[in-house]
Amino acid sequence: MPEVRVRRAGEGDVPEVVGLSAALFREDAGQRDPSMNLDWPAEEGRGYFAGLIGDDRCLCVVAERDGEAVGYLAGRLRDADTLRPVGVAELESMYVREGSRDSGVGARLVEEFLGWARERGAERASVTAYAANERAIRFYERLGFAARSLSLERKIG
Repeated sequence: MPEVRVRRAGEGDVPEVVGLSAALFREDAGQRDPSMNLDWPAEEGRGYFAGLIGDDRCLCVVAERDGEAVGYLAGRLRDADTLRPVGVAELESMYVREGSRDSGVGARLVEEFLGWARERGAERASVTAYAANERAIRFYERLGFAARSLSLERKIG
């Protein structure tokens, strides 16, 4: 299988990242959270990802194989505050196309994110996954992430 290259996303990558984000929404939230707006990437993704790319406290990277984007990762730094006095790098979203999974692409994206966060002084890294997404949870656990809290939610009415 050809080598994967992970690089910082640029303005020209925004449409592709939006498309990957839309695939993430369809596959993840679309199957697990009926309250999510699955049209968010098409409605607001362009401005959101362009903003990440232009912000030094944010990271947006693309994984390419043979010139084709096969995945992306977006994250940002959260400052320490009096409640939680440590800097945290939050992995906001990540998606790898089905045909490129289980080949190290996701791990490469996370390694890039952790290196970026370390260089900027973050002491912790966090990620959120749907409880029903057991595959994603196992993936993140293999990379050293561990459960810190659990969010519970219910429908009202």
